[in-house]
Amino acid sequence: MGVRWRFLTILAALLVAALGVSACGGGLVKYYEYDEDIYLAMDGSATVYLNASVPALVNLMGLDLDTRPTANLDRAKIKRLFTNDATRVTRVSRWRRFGRQFVQVRLAVDDITKLGSAAPFSWATYQIERRDGQVIYRQRLGGAAGKPVGEVGWKGGELIAVRVHLPSRIRYHNAGAGNLKRGNILVWEQPLADRQAGKPLDIEARIEQTSILYSTLVLFAVSGLLALLVMAAIIWWVVRKGKRAA
Repeated sequence: MGVRWRFLTILAALLVAALGVSACGGGLVKYYEYDEDIYLAMDGSATVYLNASVPALVNLMGLDLDTRPTANLDRAKIKRLFTNDATRVTRVSRWRRFGRQFVQVRLAVDDITKLGSAAPFSWATYQIERRDGQVIYRQRLGGAAGKPVGEVGWKGGELIAVRVHLPSRIRYHNAGAGNLKRGNILVWEQPLADRQAGKPLDIEARIEQTSILYSTLVLFAVSGLLALLVMAAIIWWVVRKGKRAA
């Protein structure tokens, strides 16, 4: 990916993290207590932005982190916790909301199906299957760690989410009716209470095997070729007309 595309991707992820989308706080804007923002590529690689409160990381994933709002965030420790042979942490950032510390962990994943091998994501499975001219993406979130965090300000209406940015035309998904409202982005939501209880979250989306980028490049190429042919025809017509006049 080019520098401009990387910048736009990071900017979009930070904007999503800042504006969120979870039911704490009410109003038109929702804020997620935990969300995975997955930018999936056709070859199965992905860039993953994990946005979550520190208490959610401890409670749901069982990470050993200080949940106090005033605690110093050990970014090096977070990087170590999320790094293994399948993942590379490229950025750790933080912010504060509702009296809790939130972090964003940006990961580069060469094979999304191996993301579950990283300890924090061991509660989930990630699968890709190619069949009948389609790419089928499946993800399942299983039981949470359930590690106690005490009183951290949760009100009971918090949400978790998985947001998937798909690289091709979507043919099927189980994210719910009317979900596809922002291009090729699908969002699956679950109440935090259900996630804490280990209620499974099953995700499935089926897309065409040709990427949107490839289709766009082909369209541009065909359009450019047609433009050249039209220009050549005009030049030929002008030259021929000039010869007849002479």
